[in-house]
Amino acid sequence: MQIHSTIQSLRQALSSRTRVAFAPTMGNLHEGHASLMREGAKHADTVVASIFVNRTQFGPNEDFDTYPRTLEADCARLQAAGVDHVFAPAESELYPTPQSYFVTPSAAHDGILEGATRPGHFRGAATVVCKLFNIVQPDVALFGKKDYQQLMVLRNMVSELCLPIEIIGCEIVRAEDGLALSSRNGYLSAAARAEAPRLQRELAALAAAVRGGERDFARLEKAASAHLAAAGWQPDYIAIRRRSDLQAPDAGDALVVLAAAKIGTTRLIDNIEI
Repeated sequence: MQIHSTIQSLRQALSSRTRVAFAPTMGNLHEGHASLMREGAKHADTVVASIFVNRTQFGPNEDFDTYPRTLEADCARLQAAGVDHVFAPAESELYPTPQSYFVTPSAAHDGILEGATRPGHFRGAATVVCKLFNIVQPDVALFGKKDYQQLMVLRNMVSELCLPIEIIGCEIVRAEDGLALSSRNGYLSAAARAEAPRLQRELAALAAAVRGGERDFARLEKAASAHLAAAGWQPDYIAIRRRSDLQAPDAGDALVVLAAAKIGTTRLIDNIEI
């Protein structure tokens, strides 16, 4: 496995490329990330991962400065997962001058759910992923479904900008108790970690109710949010939406239920396709 800190080095290494799969990450990797790399190997001859904590997708009161940087351990995990090249640039490599051009998602996609709670997040994420796509020029890119809205935004970016990249959404990897694996799970105290699987259980119960024929979605969402609040959570949203664009569903639409909530000081997100 080769580790590259510059665009020139990575491009030179990929100059004799065959078919490339790419998974962008912010590091502090877990088994969910490793599963992306293994899936990438099924679709390409060369697997590339990036590790970059992207300042422009963090809000002013979020955890950019304290986000764990664990490059050595991350590279060991990536090598074990079969990655061929790691791109781990400094901020000055990806942003040599102040960024003045951005990829801005539509208000319909950016102004709801995560976008409403974290203004500017998807603009920052889409812009850096677009930059990384231009650097790596992958045939296939892999993203976890835990960040469901991000996956939707990036699919639309690729489609509308006519980028020749296949986007593959990979299933959520969970701990034995149901908690979705996340780099931010490490922030949880022992008590919060014991409580954290409740989020998945609430979503599972809501999904089961919908599968059982319940159609008063507003009532279901309100009840699930109340259950979390009663257990000490601070819910940002629980929403049943159409999978394709995360808008309010019509009859017959394929659905997903999504949630974001804080337990203690840690904000968790999760979703279940119905």
